Amino acid sequence: MSILVLGLGNTIMTDDGFGVEVVTTLSSRYHFQGPVKLLDGGTLGLDLLPHLEEIESLLIIDALDMRAEPGKIFRLQGEEVPRAFASKLSVHQMGLQDLLAVSELQGHVPRNLVVWGVQPECIEMGTELTSTVAAAVEPVVTSVLDELQSWGVQY
Repeated sequence: MSILVLGLGNTIMTDDGFGVEVVTTLSSRYHFQGPVKLLDGGTLGLDLLPHLEEIESLLIIDALDMRAEPGKIFRLQGEEVPRAFASKLSVHQMGLQDLLAVSELQGHVPRNLVVWGVQPECIEMGTELTSTVAAAVEPVVTSVLDELQSWGVQY
């Protein structure tokens, strides 16, 4: 089984860089056994399409505007993901929504699709996460590790 852990976000827009921060943390601390790829997808949108070919499980980490308390963590799965992104919940969701739709049209539909996200506090220019969102990094790292373990990944 091939697994892609994809961190999305713009690292010069404060909390929008959350997904990239989580993937960077994971890749700096852990070595994963088997066909697991961690990718800083930044704001690449449709340029990520080749990375979705032959992926059986896709785990996305992103800042999600769910109109909740800043720092609140969310987990979306399967059919919830495209529907949620159709509601413009991510600060750069159009690229992700289009990416998933085109990937599906090409016949590349991951068996497992999960998004871990956090409600941003601020998405203005800045290179650091707010303290509220930075506090969510460790819990999401742990949740991603648990998710990967449930998919049979050793680290």
